[in-house]
Amino acid sequence: MSTTNKKASLLQKLGKGLTVGSVITGNTFFHGPPILTLGITKLFKNLKKIDETNIQLANSWIGINNQLIEKVLPNLKWDISIDKALDLNLDGRYMMICNHQSWVDTTVNQYFGLTRMPLTRFFTKWELIFIPFVGQAFKILGFPMMKRHSKAQVAKNPELKHRDMLEARKACEQLLSQPFTLLNYLEGTRFTTEKHAEQQSPYQNLLKPKAGGLALALNILGDKIDALVDMTIVYPDGAPDYGDFWLGDVSRIAVDLRKIDIPDWLLHGNYEDDPIYRERFQQWVDQIWTEKDQLISQMKSKYYQ
Repeated sequence: MSTTNKKASLLQKLGKGLTVGSVITGNTFFHGPPILTLGITKLFKNLKKIDETNIQLANSWIGINNQLIEKVLPNLKWDISIDKALDLNLDGRYMMICNHQSWVDTTVNQYFGLTRMPLTRFFTKWELIFIPFVGQAFKILGFPMMKRHSKAQVAKNPELKHRDMLEARKACEQLLSQPFTLLNYLEGTRFTTEKHAEQQSPYQNLLKPKAGGLALALNILGDKIDALVDMTIVYPDGAPDYGDFWLGDVSRIAVDLRKIDIPDWLLHGNYEDDPIYRERFQQWVDQIWTEKDQLISQMKSKYYQ
């Protein structure tokens, strides 16, 4: 590529970056304050209408970001496969698990889910509440926000463990007043080759799953949900950074959704205190993860032949 062409390409990316950044920032400042205001109002008058309005605002927020994707990334191709057993609708109650490679994963989930599923919430760190507008919106919209304590902190004060469990249970139960999708990234962190090697993960394409959060959520919500959904995301060009995505460096994204049957025994156990149940639950998750690992290899082979 000539120097002139390189400069033109750089200027084009710079212009796109400024456009995307301006729209996302403006979108956040447009939708964030009303959600925050209604959330404060709810402290004094707990009306269902407030929740409904906030969800509409959140969906509008996501909708504008989705329109931005279609406008600035017109060449991005989506390869979406949905299990026929999945009957997704906006009034449903779903739990979802997903592999995790990039901050783009959540954008993919929102792009896919806006017209197919209720607003997606996910377990997030309490510290995010200090992010202006976004963190407070997470809390107001019912995202389970966890104050995660280290093993050393729990060992020093065992009460912290029970407090965490109580907060998680309360957050999950609050979702039952409305349609919801609750997302859990079982790996607990984004996949990298370094983390994969450090863990000595038995899976080719995944980190080891952390089953405790899923066990808790299923214990609370399992008999009240319409489906447990397994979302698998593959980036044929490699997992992108958030900036790479918006600058158009991703040509294709593949998404597969399937329904996972929940066995009856799974809903009637105590993951924390029953070692036999815990081992059985972990084996169940391992089987899901093994099948998911094989699916990712199959999806990749479609593009890498």
